[in-house]
Amino acid sequence: MKPDSKQKLLYRIISISAVIGLVASFDDTLEKISLLKNSHSILTCNLNSVFSCSNVLNAHQSSVFGFPNSLLCIVFFSVTLSAGLMGWFGGRIIYQLRYLYQALALFFAGFGYWFFWQSIFNLHSLCILCIFCYAGVLTINVAWFRLNYKDIHFSKTIARKLDRVVVSGADIFFWGLVALSIVLEAILKLR
Repeated sequence: MKPDSKQKLLYRIISISAVIGLVASFDDTLEKISLLKNSHSILTCNLNSVFSCSNVLNAHQSSVFGFPNSLLCIVFFSVTLSAGLMGWFGGRIIYQLRYLYQALALFFAGFGYWFFWQSIFNLHSLCILCIFCYAGVLTINVAWFRLNYKDIHFSKTIARKLDRVVVSGADIFFWGLVALSIVLEAILKLR
């Protein structure tokens, strides 16, 4: 079954969010390369002492797996963009693969939350490019959930409740609360 117009809209949202995240993570990688060449480089994403990519990119948290986190984001957003474009232009993605994309998006949502926690409470700075990446991740999570939830085999009662959650927009509200919690943490800690 090919995607209907609502599904195509969700795939379009995934694609656009992935492009935003891909551009931001690519730019973040370029900034990291600049720092590696010259540790005293003035980065274009350094706005002030709070929004300081230099502080964040020089910290060990920005290379958790031994390479810059932004490289991992480039891979995630590239893979997600390809899936989004496939669905947007009428391709069918089997539900098992959509679940895998959802799992990846959830991993990045958790990883991003941890990274922002580290940035706010340990590094006392935020990377503006990381904010764009995380906004993309949260939006992608909303869209994957809306694409996937009907294919998960739940009892009729739970399925009806999930339908109400989606119709009311409570799922979007949840991801908005995740974003708002980061904003509030940053305001309270970094002001």
